[in-house]
Amino acid sequence: MSDHQPIHVVSTSASAPDVDRLRARLGRDVLVLTAPTAEARRVVEPLVRGRGGITTRPEVALAPVRFPDVDRGHRLDDLVRAHAVHDRFRDVVVVADPATVTLLLRVLAPDQLPEEGPVTRVGLPRGERPVPFVPTLVAGVALAVVFGLLGTALAWWVAPLLAVVAGLVLLVVPGQRTTGLTVLAATGIAAVVDFLAIAGSARFPGSW
Repeated sequence: MSDHQPIHVVSTSASAPDVDRLRARLGRDVLVLTAPTAEARRVVEPLVRGRGGITTRPEVALAPVRFPDVDRGHRLDDLVRAHAVHDRFRDVVVVADPATVTLLLRVLAPDQLPEEGPVTRVGLPRGERPVPFVPTLVAGVALAVVFGLLGTALAWWVAPLLAVVAGLVLLVVPGQRTTGLTVLAATGIAAVVDFLAIAGSARFPGSW
């Protein structure tokens, strides 16, 4: 199942309430692409003030021009998509003058109706967040230890079953599918670790 990466295209005509509403909608990891102008800075400064997880990158290509080239819209689209593809799981904010914003939106989201006001949210399709390998491996080893300890008080299958049920429940919770997959993968790793430990102790009795 795929979702969409949010791209927030903001005009320099945005007011303080517009910026506050956008600030409340942003996730924890944000990239702000801004025109290197005083008008854009007026929008960006209150947007990033006091917030962590925001990277600001001035882009000369977003600066206003009096006589835009024929392919300017496509170059702006390429610029934004290149930054978005670099990390598909962060919000991207683009701040530019109204004419540049209009030109960008015509190419970036030609089939999307423009929103009312100076802030437009565009969704670029993306795949699911990948399951992190190293944290899952560490979690699997930790679960193997927990399963081993609980196995002395409960039936050997109870703790793994509970972990599998928790993973399956998380799969259907909105926004938690990756967490559910991580729990299931870690449970599988824990089962393999426990099996190897049991097989090793059976082969070399008295070594544990």
